[in-house]
Amino acid sequence: MRLFVALIPPEEAVEDLDAFLDVRRAAAPFRWVQRDQLHLTLAFLADVEPWRLDDLLERLARAAARRTPFEAAIAGGGAFPNAGRAKVIWAGLSTASEDGATELGRLATGARAAAARSGIEVDGGRFRPHVTLARLGVPGEVSNWVRLLDAYRGPTWTASQISLVASHLGEGTRGRPRYEVLAELPLGKA
Repeated sequence: MRLFVALIPPEEAVEDLDAFLDVRRAAAPFRWVQRDQLHLTLAFLADVEPWRLDDLLERLARAAARRTPFEAAIAGGGAFPNAGRAKVIWAGLSTASEDGATELGRLATGARAAAARSGIEVDGGRFRPHVTLARLGVPGEVSNWVRLLDAYRGPTWTASQISLVASHLGEGTRGRPRYEVLAELPLGKA
């Protein structure tokens, strides 16, 4: 199974970001992420044996329960690896306080630790909070897009749960992945 642990913005945050991007998408031939797939990945688990799922869910639930909800907003943006040779354009996540930033970092650390303790390899490098917006087929210069995103700030919302999501490659629209939320795990003691 191909899974990821994510913080999924609420519909009003996605709608606001989508409206901001909608009038601009035609200006660039990027592969834009579909609005129902916008999320912030906390841990990417490329190859999970199905028999490990119950243990993973238990550990993720405990990790989420140790964190407290926090205020967040999609704001700013950037490009990976950089604006001069971008392969990915992303929006950032702003927290209303330093405590929120700490909770977000600890949430990612907890999700990755839960997977590792379940015997699941966590892919990816250092946690860099972002919401992928578009991918480029060929690396390109996107400084204008990064400046545009730097001016964006969406509505504030309360991050109160994480989701475990299965990614079914090639099963979505135009051969894209299809996402299936397997579990939603509340932050804090329920």
